[in-house]
Amino acid sequence: MILPSPFPLDTQSILNNKNIFRRPPTRFGKMHHTITHPVHTPDQLPMANQRINHEPVFLLASAPWRESSLWVEVFSRRYGRVALLARSARKRQSELRGVLVPFVPVSASWYGSQELKTLHRAEWIGGWPQPQGRALFSGLYINELMLKLTTREDPIPELYDALEAVMRAVCGESGHTAALRRFEWTLLSRLGFAPDLFHDGNGEAIRAEETYWLTPENAVVPIEEAERFNPRNHGVAVGGDILIQLREGDFTHPESLGQSLKITRLLIDNLLPEGIKSRQVLQQLQQFSFGV
Repeated sequence: MILPSPFPLDTQSILNNKNIFRRPPTRFGKMHHTITHPVHTPDQLPMANQRINHEPVFLLASAPWRESSLWVEVFSRRYGRVALLARSARKRQSELRGVLVPFVPVSASWYGSQELKTLHRAEWIGGWPQPQGRALFSGLYINELMLKLTTREDPIPELYDALEAVMRAVCGESGHTAALRRFEWTLLSRLGFAPDLFHDGNGEAIRAEETYWLTPENAVVPIEEAERFNPRNHGVAVGGDILIQLREGDFTHPESLGQSLKITRLLIDNLLPEGIKSRQVLQQLQQFSFGV
């Protein structure tokens, strides 16, 4: 069974190059641009000899294509996010049925020289059970971030490793909050969306005993300088000790977990102003459960 996503790919939006596959503008460092890639329909794709065999991937999302095929987005360690056309994958006799599932690694083989490749084989390579309950929404949330924030064919091996680690934690651990925060920060850092947590906006080293003001668009500054930002409330006050723990990946303290959530949510919400559908669906279900 191919598990549906609560944010299914809109094939027409893909062909029109909509925002779902656009990398947001980078706010920190030297990069400050938006990258888009042209997308070709399957009818425009020549049969190429370039083949990739037995590449471990994670399925991020899928959408029906014509009568019996699937358009899938996967993330691989060596090739980054890749768009694949799985021909006849929805037919009852297809070998791909039951293999193309999210949250676990799959061995995929494909060919093609254009942006949309053709998937010709996929195999189960073991892993862990599918997530249940709230953990399912954590997995969907992770996939949605990967789908919306990464660029096609931009390999970042450390990001694949982080994705594998967080999926293992989400599917196998009852408490995976620390793993989620670690993944969010790794994602933001590797894509260039995270602020410098070694120095403040004045070039001074971050000090554990100081309090700082962090906004999505600017460098971290001492709290006494926060008044120059307008509006003041579009940011978060955070201790230097928390910033140091965050940059070092230390999520063992409850206080740092809570502050890390505020920081990563601030940065991610700024990058995705349209909202995160998996989070919205979970909130709606919670309201329904409590009769709100």
